[in-house]
Amino acid sequence: MKSIKLLIVVISFIASFSSFAQTDNQADLGPLITDRPDATESPTAVPIGFFQVETGAFYESFKDNNIELSDFTYNTMLIRYGLIKNLELRLGWDYTNSSVELNGNEIFSESTFSPLLLGVKVGIAEEKGFLPEVGLLLHLNLPFTVKDEFRPDNTGVNFRFSFAHTLNEKSSLSYNIGAAWGNDSPEATYLYTLAYGYSITDKIGAYVEVYGDFPENSSANHLWDAGLTYLVSNSVQLDATVGTSFTEGQDILLSAGISFRIPKK
Repeated sequence: MKSIKLLIVVISFIASFSSFAQTDNQADLGPLITDRPDATESPTAVPIGFFQVETGAFYESFKDNNIELSDFTYNTMLIRYGLIKNLELRLGWDYTNSSVELNGNEIFSESTFSPLLLGVKVGIAEEKGFLPEVGLLLHLNLPFTVKDEFRPDNTGVNFRFSFAHTLNEKSSLSYNIGAAWGNDSPEATYLYTLAYGYSITDKIGAYVEVYGDFPENSSANHLWDAGLTYLVSNSVQLDATVGTSFTEGQDILLSAGISFRIPKK
């Protein structure tokens, strides 16, 4: 049932935004560079004056003995805007249904928006020889944007440095390091990602990734995922991902989505 819902969401995205592929006038910009579907953020900012929308859905679950926890996120919306060269503004939010089942029977279900994400991406350095392209991302998760019954106590903060290397004409290596402070905890969590990308054709790309975090006072989490992207046009990209965790916490991750760049008028 969850997989059917995911398919319906993806089809609706494609139907709604396919017109961008038919009127693509952004050839001079080259293919859009996205921050989805993997956990690794790109160091490249959106071009000046353009909006870029990246959205999708994902399902993840974890079963421990007779208890199964699952999250179905219907909307992982991120809106990016190129303000000036090498600087973009970022606005994001998720809408998630979380449920708990005991022996196959649902005992809890809750749907809510995440706190609004507000942030920036700054391009620090371009790639030069063995030196990578470098960017910095800064985000706030604003608790006052959530209903009182779901409102966290604190403002979440996170940052990460993003690096990207071009290995050859078809492959690349990207990685992030950073830290996050959650809305409900003063504990710092240190983050890492490492992704290898490969261009199968001019339109189809593939990637494999490991990522995780190291909370100050809790056990570390390590996960992997892999996926495909399809470039419909220079301004529209589809994606699909599957993954799971090395450590306990995630049995399966399924994700699919679309990213598109809106032309300047």
